[in-house]
Amino acid sequence: MTRPLFQLWIAVSTALLGALPLMASAQGYPDKPVRVLVPFAPGGLVDTYARTLQPKVAEALGQQVIIENRGGAGGTLAEAQLAKSPADGYTVMMSGDSVPSNPHLYKGLAYDLFRDLAPVSLLARVPLALVVNANVPANNAQEFAVWARTRPGQLSYGSPGTGTSNHFATEIFKGLARIDMVHVPYKGGGPAMIDLIGGQVQAMFTSVFLAAPQVKAGKIKAVGVSSERRSALLPESPTFVESGFPGFVTGSWSGLFAPAGTPATVIARLHADFSRAMRTAEVEARFRELGTEAVAMPPAEFAAFLRVEHDKLGRLIRELNVTVN
Repeated sequence: MTRPLFQLWIAVSTALLGALPLMASAQGYPDKPVRVLVPFAPGGLVDTYARTLQPKVAEALGQQVIIENRGGAGGTLAEAQLAKSPADGYTVMMSGDSVPSNPHLYKGLAYDLFRDLAPVSLLARVPLALVVNANVPANNAQEFAVWARTRPGQLSYGSPGTGTSNHFATEIFKGLARIDMVHVPYKGGGPAMIDLIGGQVQAMFTSVFLAAPQVKAGKIKAVGVSSERRSALLPESPTFVESGFPGFVTGSWSGLFAPAGTPATVIARLHADFSRAMRTAEVEARFRELGTEAVAMPPAEFAAFLRVEHDKLGRLIRELNVTVN
């Protein structure tokens, strides 16, 4: 055997030997509990999705599913933890729509979105509502804009974190309404809602699901919803289009990720079992209660979707000069 061929044989053999543990683990997957990282505090929408799916995914996988909340830094702490986790399918992440915006907002990240994370599935979409403290004298988006315009820089708005769809929806609305509010990022939608009710912030965009019970209890007011039609959860709240903001239709999404290098068979199994869980009667009923559309997008399609979102949000961040507080 010539020296070049011998060197090639050594390289191929080494690569195959290195892949053997992953190949073996993929064949027996799963044979132990699966951990799902959630990059936000308990009580928010992504956390609610994860806990709704938890028992049905565990049933489909035949293993215990453990939810671990790892909030902070816009989700980058959980993303970094996932990126350095073994690529064996036993640690995954169910995150929100801040994933494609984070690379534009946080410099010096120890991981790369497209190199270190593997898209598994886009799972859910939900419209947002602009909600305000109960003492704010406004019942629709135009009334709120008029009121806020007289208080430039005096009002603050909450979000589940910098770079989330909630954050960007508010920034876009600020531009459309010609108002000036200070951004206060939280570690999830739950803590932000508590401060909105208490008056520490005056407004926020949140899912219609998180908004509806507080609106019905009279603790906050919903002045607009970001869907094309009124939400069944907030039927009295007008859309932004109705309130004179044509074309302002947006929402939030949540998806599942694994570490890059996870075997394709494991990715396929995770996608299939999460999709199966979402089609069960119990989960479908709960998602309807949440005002959420179940999606179950395949991995390749989700990867293409992420690339489009990454580029679109990058342009928006530069145009709005959005920075991490």
